[in-house]
Order: sequence, then C-alpha cells, then structure tokens
Amino acid sequence: MNEIVTPTAYPAINGQQAAKHVPLASTPQSGAALTADIFRAVLQQMLAVDSKVSDLIFSPGRPPQVELNSDLQGVPVSGMERLIPAQIKAIADVMLTGNEQGHETLDKKGSTDISYSAAGLGRFRVNIFRQRGTYAIVMRVIPTTPPNWEDLNLPTAITNVSSLKNGLVLVTGPTGSGKSTTLAAVIDLINATKKYHVVTIEDPIEFIHEHKLSTIHQRELHSDTPDFALALRAALRQAPKVILVGEMRDRETIEVAMEASETGHLVLSTLHTVDAAKTIDRIIGVFPKTEEPVIRTRLSQSFRRIISQRLIPKIGGGRTAAIEILVSNSRTREYIEKGEKEGRSLTDAMKDGAIDGMQTFDMELEKMIRAGTITRENGLVYSSNANNLALSISDLDGGAAPKPTDPGSAAKEKEGILGIEGFER
Repeated sequence: MNEIVTPTAYPAINGQQAAKHVPLASTPQSGAALTADIFRAVLQQMLAVDSKVSDLIFSPGRPPQVELNSDLQGVPVSGMERLIPAQIKAIADVMLTGNEQGHETLDKKGSTDISYSAAGLGRFRVNIFRQRGTYAIVMRVIPTTPPNWEDLNLPTAITNVSSLKNGLVLVTGPTGSGKSTTLAAVIDLINATKKYHVVTIEDPIEFIHEHKLSTIHQRELHSDTPDFALALRAALRQAPKVILVGEMRDRETIEVAMEASETGHLVLSTLHTVDAAKTIDRIIGVFPKTEEPVIRTRLSQSFRRIISQRLIPKIGGGRTAAIEILVSNSRTREYIEKGEKEGRSLTDAMKDGAIDGMQTFDMELEKMIRAGTITRENGLVYSSNANNLALSISDLDGGAAPKPTDPGSAAKEKEGILGIEGFER
C-alpha cells in the first residue's frame, strides 16, 4: 500500500496560514540558509556525474537525482541525503529571486516554468510545482550553444526547411524527444545561411542564438510577453521572415500561426503528439466541428512539414532518434483536406513518398534493427504498428540473413538515423 502524505505533514504552502516565500533560514527544519553560491555548488556536483545528464530532480524524501540515459540515479550531496520540503522550498526561492511573475504563477496555478542560469555551469529550463502539499523541482539541462545541424546528421527533408519561404513546419513528439534540439538546429542553419530577421517566442528561452547572417530576436513568455498568441500577433508587425513559436498550446495560437504562415511567413512550432496523423487530428480537433472543412483546407495549404520524433535506447547505451517526416505534396494535401479513408492514409503516403523525403517510424525502426543499432524488442515497443514491423523483420528470426535492400538505401539509412548523444535536450 502506498504511503499517503497529507499537506499537514509538510510546512503549509496553501491557504492563508501559509507564509509566502519563506527563506530557508527561518524554517524550523532548515539548518543553514541556502544561498545562490551553495546551490551552484550542488548543481556542479550533480552535473559532474556525467556529461550526458539531461535532467536534475529535487523531490521530498529523496536525495538530489539526475536523469542519465532515461534512468534516475541519486547524487550524494552532504546535508541533502534525504531532501526535506524546507530545502526544496529554499531552492525554489533561490531560482525565483526577483521573478515576481514566477512567484505569482506558482502561488495561483501550482506550477511555474522559468529559465535559470548558473555562472560557469550553464542554463536550465525549470518547472517548479506543488505535489502532496509541498514542492518538487525538475530542471532540464540546456546546452550553452545551439546544436550544429551538421553534427545531428539530420535528414535532408529537415535541413531543407531552411530554404522554405513560407508555411507551417511542426516538430512533434513526447516530452524529452528532442523537439527543441531539432528546431534549434534549423534556426542555427537559417542563421548561418540566410540574411533573415527571425523572431522566436519561447517558454522559457532555451538555446541562445547569437547573430550570424541573420538577426535573431528571442522573446520569453512572462518576462517579455504575457502569452504566445499576443506575441505571435505582434510578430506579424515586426517584419520577420521566420517565426518560431515554442508550442502551439491553444486554439488562438494555432489560429494565428496558420494566419502567419498564410501571409508569407515561415512558422516553426511544436506539438505534443505522437505522429503526423495525430498531429493533424489535434489541430483540427481544437476547432468547432462546423469549422472543420475550412480548417482542413487551410491546414492542407499552409503546412510544409510535420516532423515527429521518438528516442530509442541503443544497444550498448545511449539513445538514438527515429524520425517520421510528412512532406506537403498533392497527395498529402488532398488527404488532409478531404480526410483519411481506407487505402488513403497519411502513413501510406509517407511510405510511398521517399522521393520527397518522407519516411515513417516503422521504416526507420526496421533499418535500425537491421543495422544493429537497437534491439528487436525496443523496436517493436516504440513502433506505430508492432504487428506490421514484426512481419517486416520476420526474416531475421532464427538467424536468417537480412533482406536485400535497394542500392540507394544505404545513403537514405544514414540520413534517417540520428546517433548523436544529447539529442534528448
């Protein structure tokens, strides 16, 4: 039976009796005050575990933890062998110093997203949230420089996004699947090759882009603008060629993003959807049913790419990215506008669309299994259709030789498989 801890077991943070932003030194369980310098030393010790640490977690009753290759492990920090609520509250106060908007959001909504910088260590995307009457904190490690698109070995259908003049490009996938990394790499490529004005709207700002050939302005939610939709509407008056929207969270943001893509802007954004078909369903689903035909037509005409990602455990450790790519052509536009039917699915269009740079998850997973990059078991777990994938690799059962491939498959195989560690950023 799971232990149930009530809010009264921890220092109160709800209700009028709770004191807001209580410093650590004034709490009865605190010990010594936690300063920014002490917290920096804690972060330094946690990051020293491995260069591939992706997340830092502070949770009551546990030591500070790091996530490494999808597994959590504790870090022995003196005085924090078993974190108490007052310590986590003090850590939150350090990171929220001078951020009244963050304090207010945390008090009213129970969680807040902020960015945090530690001199000499790096930047972090932070979520502070309430749980069981106390606080917990998750910090995503952000690399100090944007990823280089050449290092990621991205498929051509992604790198040529930088040559698009307008339209909507979406990168989708679950949390931690590398969406921000892919978009940052595309922005870096545009920055290095185009003399464009680029505006990004992020929550919070992750990668810092310095001016190269392009001029890049980065706006952060809450500190620079109250919401995505307002900032996106303002961007239409700021003469950008490219607009990056951190996430299309609501109907208004989706509506303005489509409007921007229809009026000559290249709009890049993300959605938390598992594949291309579900992405289309999600966008259409936020609008009333009576508007569906119009939205389908607008979306079919404005979208240019839907790029979906999944990170798969590799044989020998680490993770690699499988990428599904839906590209706009006459067939995919028709399927989006008129809807999918038997024998008219977007998956079928992607399977037949290699010449346009399209690929499905299961096609890429099959390549990875045959190349010995991932195990058969992991490939089936992460596949879109496990039965079809199992049938495709059935010749591998019993040690049979792999199926012959077409002469051009080797180059395409290299294009589709990302083996770069840290892609989960």
